[in-house]
Amino acid sequence: MSPSKKSETFLEVEGQEVRISSPDKVVFPEPGLTKLDLAQYYVAVADGALRGAGGRPMVLKRFVKGLTQEPFFQKRVPEGHPDYIDTATLHYASGTSAEEAVVRDAAGLAWVSNLGCLDLNPHAVRAEDLDHPDELRVDLDPMPGVDWSQIVDVAFVAREVLDDHGLVGWPKTSGSRGLHILVRIAPEWGFVDVRLAAETLAREVENRAPGLATARWWKEERGESVFVDFNQNAKDRTVASAYSIRPLPDARVSTPLDWDEVRDRRPEEFTVRTVLARFTERGDPHEGIDDAVGSLDALLALAKKLGPAEKPPRSGDGAGRRVSQMPLIEVARTKTKPEAVDALEQWKAAHPDVAAQLHPADELVDGMRGSSSLWYRVRVNLQHVPEPDRPEQEPLIADYDPWAGRQWHGRE
Repeated sequence: MSPSKKSETFLEVEGQEVRISSPDKVVFPEPGLTKLDLAQYYVAVADGALRGAGGRPMVLKRFVKGLTQEPFFQKRVPEGHPDYIDTATLHYASGTSAEEAVVRDAAGLAWVSNLGCLDLNPHAVRAEDLDHPDELRVDLDPMPGVDWSQIVDVAFVAREVLDDHGLVGWPKTSGSRGLHILVRIAPEWGFVDVRLAAETLAREVENRAPGLATARWWKEERGESVFVDFNQNAKDRTVASAYSIRPLPDARVSTPLDWDEVRDRRPEEFTVRTVLARFTERGDPHEGIDDAVGSLDALLALAKKLGPAEKPPRSGDGAGRRVSQMPLIEVARTKTKPEAVDALEQWKAAHPDVAAQLHPADELVDGMRGSSSLWYRVRVNLQHVPEPDRPEQEPLIADYDPWAGRQWHGRE
């Protein structure tokens, strides 16, 4: 379907008139979803989506060039935003600050959708208190080669750890391969303590499920396990919130679940169309999340009992860089993921005997946050290749510099 000659339409949303530009533009060709369809979706599920993203400062992740192109991350709210969009000014450790958008109603969701934001990326704080998170986020991120049943097993271990420490976990699909577990907490601790509590949770999950779960921050050390990503609780991090549409061809949605659904349902079941029907039929499984506020005291007590997490050694060159314990070689740095995947395939074609010995988790293609968009780093872990057969570091197949030409200012 091509866009109609009419370049805009207006949605009446709870007394607000929201402009939708190019409403007939197809965003998801496979299911045939247009810009207007996506805005109407967010209005329809607003009760659930606002439970996850409402009242929180939000990074705008904008797919202005379409689904197949890399998005850019906009921290500062656009000038001339409507009156129903609030703002909050966040200050970052780098010394920069940004006045970010705060959505409080269905009209705000439609407005954000019109900007090209497929998913919603709120911070873990409310606009009224930017220093004390009220949500701890457990991100279960499977390494390549890990199947859904292993993710589920780790999720139930995480639930057990939360229960043992007086906290209630609310599961949802990430909208990709993993699971998120959201935990409401009293806004009484700063980001350092919340991250420490999340790291302690991750370490305890690893202790109870060795081999299945890992709390190791460095990707090459995780093996074929589920990484309990505690760093999503750092001050500058955001996570796709409940009912977010993810940038996959089937228009998959990050969907709240009941615990009795977790083992039997699959992420690919939940798309814009199926979630619309599900929400209409049963409402939001996370409806009670704001009534289940817990304390971090028990997890922070466990942190003291466990002691500091093991840290990787540092180089002695004065720069203090981390030294990996794994035999890594870097293959490429690229602007886009397809370029990264192509570079990896080129390297494997040039080293077929080595490539045949790699495990899925040995092929490391990592999205890295640049100044306003992602870039990709490609590495290979040679841990499963006999030392005499390991190739040396070679010139990079591609060497994209995400910082080239950037000028630094005091605001983001």
